[in-house]
Amino acid sequence: MDLIYNVEDKPALGQLIAFAVQQLLAIMAATLAVPVIVGHGMSVAAALFGAGVGTLVYLFFTRGKSPVFLGSSFAFLGSMSAAFAGSASMQAGYLGLIIGAFFAGFVYVVIAFIVKKVGVAWIEKLMPAVVIGPTVSIIGLSLASNAVRDLLTGSVKVMVKGESVALAHPLICLLCGLTALFVTMLCSTYGKKSMRLIPFIYGILAGYGISVIFTIVGYCFHIDALKVINFNVFNSLFPNGRIALKSFVSFPDFTFLQIKNGFSQFNVSYLGTIFAAYVPVAFVVFAEHIADHKNISSIINRDLLKEPGLHRTLMGDGVGSMIGAFFGGCPNTTYGESVACVALTRNASVATIKAAAIAAIVISFLNPFVAFVNSIPSCVMGGVCMALYGFIAVSGLKMIQHIDLGDNHNLYVVSVILIAGIGGLTISFGTVTLTEVACALILGIITNKMLSYKHI
Repeated sequence: MDLIYNVEDKPALGQLIAFAVQQLLAIMAATLAVPVIVGHGMSVAAALFGAGVGTLVYLFFTRGKSPVFLGSSFAFLGSMSAAFAGSASMQAGYLGLIIGAFFAGFVYVVIAFIVKKVGVAWIEKLMPAVVIGPTVSIIGLSLASNAVRDLLTGSVKVMVKGESVALAHPLICLLCGLTALFVTMLCSTYGKKSMRLIPFIYGILAGYGISVIFTIVGYCFHIDALKVINFNVFNSLFPNGRIALKSFVSFPDFTFLQIKNGFSQFNVSYLGTIFAAYVPVAFVVFAEHIADHKNISSIINRDLLKEPGLHRTLMGDGVGSMIGAFFGGCPNTTYGESVACVALTRNASVATIKAAAIAAIVISFLNPFVAFVNSIPSCVMGGVCMALYGFIAVSGLKMIQHIDLGDNHNLYVVSVILIAGIGGLTISFGTVTLTEVACALILGIITNKMLSYKHI
């Protein structure tokens, strides 16, 4: 792929800010969703701060040679819930989040030392292009249902028989989401200068704009089917109905500040629960780490497993996850949305990722921006994510475009991975769940080795 900005390039200040905001918008919804799903009072602002800090740590370890943003990992949702479920108090649960992230990060650090010692040749043999290509595609395809579901969903919801139901009509949401998608595609394909470089921002603003019109009409004429945007998220800007300092800035509720007396309720049994909940998942995310870096390598035409080296990307991911969780509670991981953003905009500048990380830290203190991002309706993000997730899927398929699928060996490997991943095969062991990406990858490795005897 011909890049507009390569890894070492530094865009002009105005473009850099726009690129950074685009990266943030690409990863923010998922990053903020993790603490919301886990609940227990976890702070979305703290999670955003942790993602920014974790990304800066990652860039430090990778010597600024890998343009990837780290965000809250969905793979650890069960682990984080287990930290609270097995704790004697809320404070101990927050402490469990930090210790669990350190366990997971330590797994990465150990593997990094092993890779540093023995190299990455074994990874190439274990996961060649015929295995890793369709696995990368699954990362995008496994998220397809999320994008489509969001595309038909508004953000104004009510409780009906104990379930949260969106008020806006699916066709209205579809129109808003497709507006975001179409504007993104048109800007990326035919746009000039900034329109082509930051299509996501234009797409989101266009989708948001039409959503605002529908929502205002809906409230003015009492038509629930037109109420797409939940403006109540802006109420947090006016504590007690007044404009105050908190309307503009506030200090995130960092995880380490929530521990308080957590140590007094911590015991060996709970430590074992945390270990069992986090460590196995770390090995699963390790596989996804490799897939993501293979993907970004194909996009920027550089093998990141060799330079800066897998040991450095693992160290950055592991240590970044530890430090990020210390502030935000969520273990971090490389984001497919970030990789897709690089692919779509053809901007691989690490300066952009660094600026996005710094912006995430700053914005976590700015309530108006956090409120605005939270107000972007699901359908608008769903429209944009159709492009993002599609790019991930296509980039994986490009890895196997020169592989002979007439050879049954290759055909079966690719087939098994695609069907297992698209079919949503998952396996659970207590609180530990192997995701469809992990299951597809493991099956692909087994199939590849089983059918490789004739090539020996």
